[in-house]
Amino acid sequence: MEVITYKCPNCGGDLTFDPASGKYKCEYCLSSFTQEEAEKANPKAAEALNGEDDAAGAQEASDAQKESSTEETKGETEQGEAVVYTCPNCGAEIVTDATTAATYCFYCHNPVVLSGRLSGEYMPDFVLPFKISKEQAIEKFLSFARKKRFIPKDFFEKNQVQKMTGVYFPYWIYGGDFETDYMARGRKVRVWQTGDVEYKETSIYDVRREGEVRVDGLSRNALNKADRDLIECVQPYRLEEMQPFSMGYLSGFQAEKRDIEQAQIAPELKKELEMMARGAMRNEANEYLSLEQEKMKLSPKREDWRYVLFPVWTLTYPGKDGKVYYYAMNGQTGTINGDFPFERKKALLTSVVSALFVLIFMLVGGYFS
Repeated sequence: MEVITYKCPNCGGDLTFDPASGKYKCEYCLSSFTQEEAEKANPKAAEALNGEDDAAGAQEASDAQKESSTEETKGETEQGEAVVYTCPNCGAEIVTDATTAATYCFYCHNPVVLSGRLSGEYMPDFVLPFKISKEQAIEKFLSFARKKRFIPKDFFEKNQVQKMTGVYFPYWIYGGDFETDYMARGRKVRVWQTGDVEYKETSIYDVRREGEVRVDGLSRNALNKADRDLIECVQPYRLEEMQPFSMGYLSGFQAEKRDIEQAQIAPELKKELEMMARGAMRNEANEYLSLEQEKMKLSPKREDWRYVLFPVWTLTYPGKDGKVYYYAMNGQTGTINGDFPFERKKALLTSVVSALFVLIFMLVGGYFS
């Protein structure tokens, strides 16, 4: 598997994707480049994206991943053992797990992309580039956190919030055009009054509605990790801003490769699709008081699956209670989700001070009265 770095054509420094400008910046000479310019200056990256660097080797790696033909591959896939690569900048060993596709060298901080992790069938169709920079993410996060009460003081320390990391997470997006055939038993009720007598008439109808439903943007996280639910909760994303995948977007960030396939999440997404289609058909039959014994058939005219990388800023905080707190921020919209630590001593002290203040106020008020 080839390790790719994006280098500045002017000074040879590391290029990273800058969310604010949408260009690739060099931290050394401060030059900036468009995607086309960055890829032209780094032909190996473009070759890796197009699968031209080693077609035979890529096929061999793909077969090994699919069939797990050796014990070593089985161990990596099934047990999540660490995988070691060599940093092309300083020669140090880069240790990753089986799903990491982009990371940093611990020693020289060189951003690297593990091209083989995102090649062949694992190459994303699209990517949603980061729109929020690290500085903006930290500012938004601290502004949000300061509104919370009784958070430990060290939670806001610079060395803590600087640990915030930008990660691209893999997602499946499902949609398409579907023909619907909806049947139900509809009930209408008519009530009228003659003199002192009230009458009620209930009519039952066989209801049928046919039509077409277009759905796009049903998405699910495609990574089995502990913080999967946390990442899901920072949705939605503006999918209209998706870009065709390029390795360059990963430079300067971490990225994960999917380990959940279409077949695993298809039943869940199709059930969600059916609920949406059923709701649309109910709206078409809203003249009935109630609809019962519903049946619906969905026939796909066009189904669309896309493998996409979504941007997320992540942060962890090791609490004094032994619990690790996880936070996530949508790297496009700034939506935050997480569980904040609670300092009981500070809360207790505040409660005691408040109680004393109330008691003193009552005593003083009683004295003057």
